[in-house]
Amino acid sequence: MRKKVCLLFVICFFYSGIIFSQQKQKEYTSKNKKAVEAFEKGLTYLNKNDLNAGFKSLNEAIKYDSMFVEPYLVLADVYAESKDNSNAIKYYRKVTQMNPGFFPMAWFFLGELQMETKDYSKAKTSFKEIQKYKVKKETLAQAEKYVKQIDFIEHCLNNPVPFAPQNLGNAINTENDEYLPVLTADEQTLIFTRRFPRNEQTTSNTPEEEDFYVSQKANGQWTKAMPMPPPINTHGNEGAQCISPDGRFLYFTACNRKGGYGSCDLYVSELKSGAWSEPKNLGPNVNTNYWESQPSISPDGKTLYFTGNRPGGKGKKDIWKTTLNEKGTWGIPVNLGDSINTEEDEVSPFIHPDNQTLYFASNGHIGMGGMDIFYTRRKNDSAWATPVNVGCPINTEGDEMNFFVSASGKKALFSSDKLSGFGKQDIFEFDLYEEARPVEVTYLKGKIFDELTKQNLQADFEIINLKTGEVATRSKSDAKTGNFLVSLPTDQDYALNVSAEKYLFYSENFSVSKDKEKTPYVKDIALKPILVGESMVLKNTFFETNKWELKPESKIELDKLVAFMTKNKSIRVQIIGHTDNVGNPKSNQTLSENRAGAVYDYLIEKGIMSNRLSFKGMGETSPVDTNHTEEGRANNRRTECKITGIN
Repeated sequence: MRKKVCLLFVICFFYSGIIFSQQKQKEYTSKNKKAVEAFEKGLTYLNKNDLNAGFKSLNEAIKYDSMFVEPYLVLADVYAESKDNSNAIKYYRKVTQMNPGFFPMAWFFLGELQMETKDYSKAKTSFKEIQKYKVKKETLAQAEKYVKQIDFIEHCLNNPVPFAPQNLGNAINTENDEYLPVLTADEQTLIFTRRFPRNEQTTSNTPEEEDFYVSQKANGQWTKAMPMPPPINTHGNEGAQCISPDGRFLYFTACNRKGGYGSCDLYVSELKSGAWSEPKNLGPNVNTNYWESQPSISPDGKTLYFTGNRPGGKGKKDIWKTTLNEKGTWGIPVNLGDSINTEEDEVSPFIHPDNQTLYFASNGHIGMGGMDIFYTRRKNDSAWATPVNVGCPINTEGDEMNFFVSASGKKALFSSDKLSGFGKQDIFEFDLYEEARPVEVTYLKGKIFDELTKQNLQADFEIINLKTGEVATRSKSDAKTGNFLVSLPTDQDYALNVSAEKYLFYSENFSVSKDKEKTPYVKDIALKPILVGESMVLKNTFFETNKWELKPESKIELDKLVAFMTKNKSIRVQIIGHTDNVGNPKSNQTLSENRAGAVYDYLIEKGIMSNRLSFKGMGETSPVDTNHTEEGRANNRRTECKITGIN
């Protein structure tokens, strides 16, 4: 029977954490005096950091008594600490073979080393063995987690996902580090971070600088990336950025800036008339004296996801979200909860333009090892489904982070220094396999202009899901170019509202097909000045067939009309109803009058004075399209709002 051994040694730098004492030991696994003497002599040498002499004495102890367990264990520890995995495994295995219960943690350390050397089957056996002994609950929990991880790794290696990464080329990548790629919704603009040696003339005391670079796609190829101009780039470090799908807002991380709240804060800049505004700190609700970084903005611009180590989290670094209120202030961040955050690190969140799929990196969920990429689907406003590992060989035993998926969901971008490239970290893209793709998103783009002068205009956009009434996307057109770009999840019906100061608002409705080959929507929109005689068609005011009761989804647009009338108190309008030529002309006249009256009544009910309103029906007498097609008849069935006077 093995004698009980008290292992109290002073050398505390060993891998296993065993503490040896220089005091005379009363009980060892060996009674051979020469073996014990050589062993203690070896400890003395190791305590003086004389490894060669220490190894020699420990091996002498083993020669005197080959069943002396302690020298094997010390050698295993020292080899493990020295990253000599082969010898560490050899000696830990010897310990567990000679006396399996002498030091149960030897099984644990052996298992970890076997995982490092990818000997997964033996590692799994080692982690199961330690469960037979009395060890700390935390150790048992970690051993069980390792077993699950090994099961996942074996399954993953036997079921690899499609992965054929392509380097983005020398227009993007250099001998320096390029990472954190993001795209606009139309996939025509790429922004990324580049790290490079500082110019000696700069005053910063850090050896490298991080700046943003941008590239445009021309004829299917990326143009040479150029640094973003001030005030975005400075001589400080800028990184960990995201761009809103419409390309108008750049959220990013900057560290140690004047007026900041902590080591690294979140900032935002807006693209106005072709130039980026002075970056604005997101304020004390979002930024603290802790670390906030890696922002990702939702497509409606109302929710910002980010990584932070602030108090109140689930682990070390967690993913949080903050919501923009009606006053334009970011609210107190909310932790994304247990389904996503663990006691370890969750970082690099990316909310896709579908606003349903979140990608992130974690070393707390079961994976290949290190940081793995995961994705999760939204269940409701406050809950997310169990995260899914994106699989291997996308994930490896190393760290994978900074994952970006295009609006179409077909392409994924990432940075890596493990693949053949131009220097350190390069940016790559690959076709993302079907199961890991988000809800398909297309986009609507075009320009806004004055119908009379053709001058480009800045206008406000809202795209609303007609089924839910929720804003899917909110944006503006550029004041200089009039251009706009908004992303749209497919398989939905939408209402589009466009408005600008001193102009009638524009409305449209359309369905976005889930047809994967469907081309994006391109539409230029002319806004009419508020002038007597001008009219706007209320395309999102709906009625049942041959009825005049307003459908519930009409409320979205009619409330816009109420707001328009409230803001422009000097105008008077007439609501005019029209039908197609199907049916009896007299019935169509009555139907058109009643529909116009229903809109009139709604406006009165919402507080618009009756002396500013009138209504009439035109029946089928004023078509704007042919009545020989369904599309033409749909265009003829309309409700107009005509300006009849301006006080």
